[in-house]
Amino acid sequence: MSERLREGFREGLPFGVAALLVGVSFGVLAEPVLGATATIVMSAIVFAGSSQFAALAVLASGGGAVAAIVAGALLNTRFLAMGIALAPSLRGGPLRRAAEGQAVVDASWALANRGEGRFDRDLLVGATLAQYPCWVIGTAIGALGGGLLDDPRTLGLDAIFPAFFLALLWDDLKDRRALGVAAASAALALALVPFTPAGVPVIAACVPAIIGARWR
Repeated sequence: MSERLREGFREGLPFGVAALLVGVSFGVLAEPVLGATATIVMSAIVFAGSSQFAALAVLASGGGAVAAIVAGALLNTRFLAMGIALAPSLRGGPLRRAAEGQAVVDASWALANRGEGRFDRDLLVGATLAQYPCWVIGTAIGALGGGLLDDPRTLGLDAIFPAFFLALLWDDLKDRRALGVAAASAALALALVPFTPAGVPVIAACVPAIIGARWR
């Protein structure tokens, strides 16, 4: 392992600890809905907390698989822009570049950003290597051990889900445009909850964000 990879791994460890804790929460909450095996496999393949929680929210409220997939995919569209920005900093052929692109997660992308369109590829990969196993292990602990808890709500695990999304939004909410988009999305979702099938409010809440991005 190169020095830059090791440095990225060290810098990614604090985010790995956070991923472990949030992963436990996801595992506990998802197991009754998906089953232990599907929950762990989902974390191993998808490795995207926000989209997994969104899909889980749709399924837990009675929504279908299509609505859950759409909700999760819409939350992950940010990776398209992040991947395009990273692409010039990747090396090798198409397969290697595609494989390295799988390391793009929010924290690693931010750590590797050197400004002016430059990214430290080794730092990004190293930081993700520190986070990925923590997310999967945390999910496994929650999915397999969650049954030992009398009520996950007594530990506040049910609150981690909304707190997780709030943490993702917090910095952006300092911007007036972002605050307006968040308020519009929340209002639209709340208005649709009594009248539409489960999953539709979550998907509809993405519309203001898409409009806001277009006008930016």
